[in-house]
Amino acid sequence: MRVIVCGAGQVGSSIARQLAGEANDVTVIDNDPEIVHKLAETAEVRCLVGGASLPDVLDEAGAKNADMVIAVTYSDEVNMVACQVAHSIFGVPEKIARVRNQSYLLPAWADLYSPDHLPIDLIISPEIEVAHAIERRLQVPGALDMLPFGDGRLRVIAVRCQDGCPIVNTPLRQLTEIFPNLNIVVLGIMRGDKLIVPRGDDQMLVGDEVYFVADSEHVERSMAVFGHEEKEARRMVIVGGGNIGLFLARDLEEAHPELNLKIIEVSAKRAQFLAENLSRTTVIHGDALDSDILTEVNIAMTEAVIAVSNDDEVNILASLLAKRAGCQRAITLVNSSNYAPLMGTLGVDVAVSPRESTVSTILQRIRRGRILGIQSIRDGLAEIVEAEALETSPLVGKPLNEIKLPSGILIGAILRDGEVIIPRGDSVIAVHDRVVVFAAASAVKKLEKLFAVSLEFF
Repeated sequence: MRVIVCGAGQVGSSIARQLAGEANDVTVIDNDPEIVHKLAETAEVRCLVGGASLPDVLDEAGAKNADMVIAVTYSDEVNMVACQVAHSIFGVPEKIARVRNQSYLLPAWADLYSPDHLPIDLIISPEIEVAHAIERRLQVPGALDMLPFGDGRLRVIAVRCQDGCPIVNTPLRQLTEIFPNLNIVVLGIMRGDKLIVPRGDDQMLVGDEVYFVADSEHVERSMAVFGHEEKEARRMVIVGGGNIGLFLARDLEEAHPELNLKIIEVSAKRAQFLAENLSRTTVIHGDALDSDILTEVNIAMTEAVIAVSNDDEVNILASLLAKRAGCQRAITLVNSSNYAPLMGTLGVDVAVSPRESTVSTILQRIRRGRILGIQSIRDGLAEIVEAEALETSPLVGKPLNEIKLPSGILIGAILRDGEVIIPRGDSVIAVHDRVVVFAAASAVKKLEKLFAVSLEFF
């Protein structure tokens, strides 16, 4: 596939690296020579300096033969115009644009993006993606992340193994003997910066971040086995009343009428706007780093603080101050990848990355065909994929213990006619089963052969 990525920021460079690593032909355009030079030195991509929406620059990037344009510059207007030029002049079949300004996304103007106007096939709003990512995490108290698959029948949960976790230092193959009713599969283990795709002899250690898949009906029981029995939060404080804070508050008001919800916003004008547009949320004008403000919102009795301001440092410090004052859990928005490895040691319970949310949405669009769902984790270290097994797949018709899976790939769950099957050695995948697979980045390309999928989506 020939892909042009407009914008070499965090999202653009991440998606370019992932696609290039899968042997796609990737060209990146950015008007910052320093960023372009850095990307060219660290990734197998072609880089151009120039305006991403200019016809001559897109022509030089190979738009005449491109299969897709992904426009993720910092300008909504450049992204939209780049898609228009790619369509009108070069006939690029697939266009994706990141759009931040919510005025462009109002339902009243949805017709703007029709083929006759602005022909954009997928519009991504990072703020909405992040709000949804936070809502997912709130659904499972104690989880670092929660990813739904199989039309909601399956959950992939990320948890941190803490002191007292009853299943640490136990070989995974023994878990079913010790907990015969535990219908889960451990998909991946993050130990520091190292990703482990586990086999039966591997063990989980205190401090590990573990990804496991479970039937949605068994999530609470599974979390208890990992030592997480936190109760769902009923008192929450949101730090930052920007678009993310507003979207999140609206959704929480609608889904949880009983919730005691407060927002701290530093701008008086924005605080007034929030008060006028939220019905049951208490809006506090002030600085979340001010101890008096934290006392005013009764942070000591708050079960969750969600820091989503536009400043990483404010989010981290506000989370730590809230935890120190007695708040039980902190969910923190972190844009910079430099901070991500520090979150656990600092005491932040959950870090949310806009980049990961946006990249996963883009990959979902790229991997079409028999790929039904996809989530990128840990900045592309691995992917969790839901795919349909075809007649030609080597997975079909054989017990799993007779199939030699490629290194870095683990089958986590099977969904057949609405029934969840946690795979064991004698499980057999049937044609049209939906299969959830965990794949390390180095093994993602092997999914093509594993599911016998043609190049229509790779």
